[in-house]
Amino acid sequence: MSGTRGGYSHGQGQGQGQAQEARHGQDGQDARHGQDALYERLKAYEGRPAAVGGRGKDPVNLPMIRHWCEAMGDAHPAYRGPDAVAPPAMLQAWTMGGLSGHEDRSEAYGELLGLLDGAGYTSVVATDCEQEYLRPLRPGDEISFEAVVESVSPRKTTKLGTGHFVTTRMDVRAGGELAGTHRFRILKYAPAARPPKPRAAAPRRPRPVINRDNAGFWEGVAAHRLLIQRCAACGTFRFPWLPGCSECGAAEWDTVEAGGEGTVHSYVVMHHPPFPAFDPPYAVGLIELAEGVRMIANVVGVPYDKVRIGMPVRLEFRRFDEELELPVFRAADGGDASEAGEGER
Repeated sequence: MSGTRGGYSHGQGQGQGQAQEARHGQDGQDARHGQDALYERLKAYEGRPAAVGGRGKDPVNLPMIRHWCEAMGDAHPAYRGPDAVAPPAMLQAWTMGGLSGHEDRSEAYGELLGLLDGAGYTSVVATDCEQEYLRPLRPGDEISFEAVVESVSPRKTTKLGTGHFVTTRMDVRAGGELAGTHRFRILKYAPAARPPKPRAAAPRRPRPVINRDNAGFWEGVAAHRLLIQRCAACGTFRFPWLPGCSECGAAEWDTVEAGGEGTVHSYVVMHHPPFPAFDPPYAVGLIELAEGVRMIANVVGVPYDKVRIGMPVRLEFRRFDEELELPVFRAADGGDASEAGEGER
């Protein structure tokens, strides 16, 4: 009996799978039929007008020619003087609608774009143009033009998305005489889904600049030792590290390890601008060490607004990432880290 039930269930599962495959197949066929039907409707607009009775808003004129040549860096002498002609590539410029828009656009072209919008192809990008020049345009020429929908492509998939290319051809006339043609192609498309951006790595603090003059200091930091230079000639301590003594000029030196005690000689609270890996507000102090030298470091262990000049501090080393460890100074009377708040940054 259980075998019979098992056989029935298996057959039922097969039937459901086949039915699902059939539905998927039918859905695919329906989608293709819908695409084919849309393309047939789009193709019907080929040969229909895109612009009718268009007229240039201004005659061909020298100021526009000059602006164009300056923008393009074109200093050809043919575009200057009493016998000037317009640069051929300006052909479309004399037909453009400006900020007031395209008053000459045909109803058919509006319908075509509306049909594409309704099918989900709501984005547009210009892809290319072709121009043919039949006669030069001269200052004073009155421009008229008409355009036609020359072609609508089958559905295409590009990196931007899937859609249809629409090509229009514009005939540009000067004084009623054909002066050139302008083919313009756009892609009306549905934007492709963008892959999710990879999760950005946590920002890291800037790396210190290490050179032959200060490499010994950073070797000390790596060993949790704060090393101060001492002139071998006059015994003057110096920090930051320098290649020679500022007191006597001697080049020879050795180092002593700071005991770690100090006081806040001065400080600033950083609010703005924010930098990656820093979380303002935070206090940066000029710390006077017991040895008599001063260094800049973060003051931690107290909220940023509790740092005060003269506050005693104690050296510690803090690791900020797998590569970077820096000396910081903890306020001696700042309490435990759980109470430190912003000062711990």
